[in-house]
Amino acid sequence: MDNSPPLAPWLEEKLFDRRIVILQGSVTGSAATRTAAALLTLDAQGQDPVELHLRSPDGDLDAVFAVIDAVDVMHAPVHALASAEIGGAAVGLYAVAPHRRAFPHTRFRLREPRAAGVSGTAEDVAHAAGHHLRVLDDLIVRIAQATGQPRSRIEDDLSRGRQLTAEEAREYGLVHEIVTPGKKPS
Repeated sequence: MDNSPPLAPWLEEKLFDRRIVILQGSVTGSAATRTAAALLTLDAQGQDPVELHLRSPDGDLDAVFAVIDAVDVMHAPVHALASAEIGGAAVGLYAVAPHRRAFPHTRFRLREPRAAGVSGTAEDVAHAAGHHLRVLDDLIVRIAQATGQPRSRIEDDLSRGRQLTAEEAREYGLVHEIVTPGKKPS
C-alpha cells in the first residue's frame, strides 16, 4: 500500500482548474470515488480533454471499475499519463483511456489483481470468487481491446507477473507515446 501524503488542497485545486486529476497509490474504494467524482465534474464543465495522471502499483478490481465506468461515460476525452509504476488492476484503468502516455522510466507490472479479503461461509467465499473471476475477465477483455494483444497473451502475462518498461509497453500496445525529456506533457 502507498503511504504517500495526499496532495495539498491548494495544489489539488490548481490542478483541477487545469483539468488534471491525480490518482496515486493503491486504487481503493475511497480513491476511486474521489477520482470518478473529479472526472465526471470536469466532464460536466466542458468537452476539453481531461488529464488523468496515474501512479498506482495496484488496485481493488471493483474500485478500478468504478473509475473505468466514469471514463466510459465521459464526453470529454481522457488523456492518461503514467508515472513511476502502474500495476495490477490499475493497468486496466490506464488501458481504457483513449490517449495514453508514459514517462520514460515508468514500469508496468502486468499481474493478476488479488481478490479482496473474504470471510464467512464457504458459500460466501465461493460467491466472492465467482464475482472476482467475472470482473477479472472483464479487465482482461478491456486490456486486450486496448492493446490489440490476444486475450490468451494478456491472461498469460497477468498470471506470470510480466514487467514492462515504458518502451516495451509502447511496443505491446499499452502506451501510445513516451514523453520525451524537455517536452512538456500536453
